[in-house]
Amino acid sequence: MTHKLLVVTTVSVTIHGFLLPFIKHFKSLGWQVDGMAQGLSADSKCVAACDRVWDIQWSRNPLDPRNLMVAVPRIQEIIAQGNYDLVHVHTPVAAFATRYAISKLNIKQKPRVIYTAHGFHFHQQGNPLTNFVFLNLEKLAGNWTDYLITINREDETAAKQNRLLPSERIFYTSGIGLDLNEYNPNQVSESEIIAVRQELGLSSSDSLLLCVAEFTPNKRHRDQIIAFKKLNRSNIHLAFAGDGATRPELEQLTAKLSLQQQVHFLGFRQDIPALICSSAAVLLTSQREGLPRSIMEAMCLGTPVIGTKIRGIQDLLEDGCGLLVNLGNVDELAQAMAQIVDEPESAKLMAQKGQEKIADYDIKQIIEQYTDIYHFALN
Repeated sequence: MTHKLLVVTTVSVTIHGFLLPFIKHFKSLGWQVDGMAQGLSADSKCVAACDRVWDIQWSRNPLDPRNLMVAVPRIQEIIAQGNYDLVHVHTPVAAFATRYAISKLNIKQKPRVIYTAHGFHFHQQGNPLTNFVFLNLEKLAGNWTDYLITINREDETAAKQNRLLPSERIFYTSGIGLDLNEYNPNQVSESEIIAVRQELGLSSSDSLLLCVAEFTPNKRHRDQIIAFKKLNRSNIHLAFAGDGATRPELEQLTAKLSLQQQVHFLGFRQDIPALICSSAAVLLTSQREGLPRSIMEAMCLGTPVIGTKIRGIQDLLEDGCGLLVNLGNVDELAQAMAQIVDEPESAKLMAQKGQEKIADYDIKQIIEQYTDIYHFALN
């Protein structure tokens, strides 16, 4: 029997960047797998991987009413046509709108709905008011959800304590997987590392700290720049890979602090493994994460990590697999930066522990877990 699966995310980059291995796996089992996201038909890899793709126009703002008024009728039309056995939703906007659309759909046989929460918008560091709003939205959407997958332990506990679904319908997986072969340090050549260091004008005695993250308020790049100023070390450089709305103001801050010669804004990059291998440490100072990809990549490549003590990051870095600092504490962050550079042997041991731990996050294991969950849902 051929099963029909619809994979839904807010934007196509989520499918392209994270979900293609899952789509290819279920296609190899003979399933029909369709995709739905904003801009999906313009992504040639996604079009090639899926049987069919559907474009949906919605806002990334989870509270934008257009997500219900505009997107929902189109989603209902697609679901009614598709005769799907399973609909697997990812990312908050797509997950809420799609689950609502299916709940209001008047068809004889509705698909089973699985939601992977890539980090609830309510969390321990969150504002009490926004936590209240998002928790109650998740409780409401739980009524329209058959199975929930969480990717960090805090979210798993929160989902069960708040009874978003019955406990037997809540699953935990170690993220959504990482291709350990793609992030193998042996795949990065010495010439690639030399090229990165030459591009940034680094001498042989200079150390590089790297952050790979979209420029949004949540990622708190500002903390890194302030901590770097406090560090006040001419032999250390800081690089940001990524783009986004807050980049201009952070470039202005860098100029104001006279750090232009040591702080590098690299924009969007396709050589992330080479950047990571060129660095003394990878930094992530977010206030909210699900299970951050950049940290997983760094651990896989054997590069030390400094991260904030929050959900998701702690899952990865606890037990000596990285350095954890309190959210917003720039003094602690500056000390951690210095520790990485000044204590290379302990940093190396930390990175080795991280490399051993990340084996549990191999995408092959996660795909097996998803296969079990899908079969469970269909029985």
